Amino acid sequence: MNAPFPSTASGNDPRLPLKLLIAAPRGFCAGVDRAIEIVERALTKYGAPVYVRHEIVHNRYVVDSLKAKGAIFVEGLDEVPNDAPVVFSAHGVPKSVPAEAERRKLLYVDATCPLVSKVHRQAERQIEKGQHILFIGHEGHPEVIGTMGQVPDGRITLVESVEDVAKLPFTQDDDLSFLTQTTLSVDDTREIVEALQARYPKIVAPKAEDICYATSNRQAAVKDIAGGCDLVLVIGAPNSSNSLRLVEVAQRMGTDARLIQRATEIEPEWLEGVGTLGLTAGASAPEKLVREVVDRLSDWRAVSEEVITTTEENMIFKLPRQLMD
Repeated sequence: MNAPFPSTASGNDPRLPLKLLIAAPRGFCAGVDRAIEIVERALTKYGAPVYVRHEIVHNRYVVDSLKAKGAIFVEGLDEVPNDAPVVFSAHGVPKSVPAEAERRKLLYVDATCPLVSKVHRQAERQIEKGQHILFIGHEGHPEVIGTMGQVPDGRITLVESVEDVAKLPFTQDDDLSFLTQTTLSVDDTREIVEALQARYPKIVAPKAEDICYATSNRQAAVKDIAGGCDLVLVIGAPNSSNSLRLVEVAQRMGTDARLIQRATEIEPEWLEGVGTLGLTAGASAPEKLVREVVDRLSDWRAVSEEVITTTEENMIFKLPRQLMD
């Protein structure tokens, strides 16, 4: 498709101006940085191939880059040879997975985000106290599968919406607690928690909010720019929960928003009538993809960039001991 605006390298650029508001923070979080480094260090230490159970993070560019270095992505341990190292993804896994790895004497490295591991530990403590857990999350998401797999069957119930709260079979006298997936919409989760607390006044809350700092920060950054934009582009995968939530946040602000994986997906018609465009990236998307988008937009419009920073992030997570040699 031909660009609707002529491209020129001269100082007198005839193209229409486009103000680009780039949200900060955006892109990789500490858990994603750590997970990718774990795979890269495992490849260096053990040599290729290194198997990875499920996508290490939900981003095709990242997965393909690691494949090129020798990583092999699988959905189950039955696809991993007995003599090969395997890495568990950042989303976490049910207890049955490391148990099976140990039974087979597999060399495994757990890349579960420490903030997800924190939720796992809370789940174990709540079960030890005899509580039934109401887990707020999206059915089928790997993090939800992993967290629900930390406790015995029948001791945890998934809650996806406020409507689900009304259907719960428990009474106010039941010993209940709740936890949440780390990558949810802050606003949606607040509504569900309020509904739970209204119906079950004695329900036990986690000691601290489970939604991770990166998810909260990226949503706040989108809220800060969306009101002043005609369109918001979110770079992320369609199976990335935190990226999808960023699109929803912008739309709730009354702004058109689209999820894209790469710059090549952008159509020139999207820019018709757009004077100010917002840009952000989910926690699994590298900064390289942001620059690709800026370059593509610059092919069609005279882009002026402004980074809008709502908070600074300096979180760093330690690597597993076995990779520190």
